[in-house]
Amino acid sequence: MIVYKTKTSRLSGTSYKEVVKKARLAYHKIEKRSKRVAHLKSAYFKKEKIFINLFWEHLSQKPQRDRIRRLKFLPCAFELIENSANKPTSKNNPNNKSEILHRFGGVTPLGELFYVQIKEDKKGRKDFVSVFSE
Repeated sequence: MIVYKTKTSRLSGTSYKEVVKKARLAYHKIEKRSKRVAHLKSAYFKKEKIFINLFWEHLSQKPQRDRIRRLKFLPCAFELIENSANKPTSKNNPNNKSEILHRFGGVTPLGELFYVQIKEDKKGRKDFVSVFSE
């Protein structure tokens, strides 16, 4: 897998309250761009919309320590989705046969490796599901 080198560094902070505030600012900046559902246009998927609101649902199912770790990479994930034309690793979702999971790799300016996962259903709708480090 070819990884995309981001220009955006990960968020700083140690407490959940501190990190989520910065992450929500980055999310709201994107949310303000559209009138309806928040989305990014992906370079790899030929400028198709990638909806990003499912991420918060997925994040709420994780323990708080894991949430902080994932939220720190959120701005990097947004940049990767918008700018990376590198081919992801794709596989069928083991929990739902009608979905495909695409996993993109990225590296922060400080050399930290992270992955972005996008879910595509059989109708073609693509949702940003998760971001996580190694």
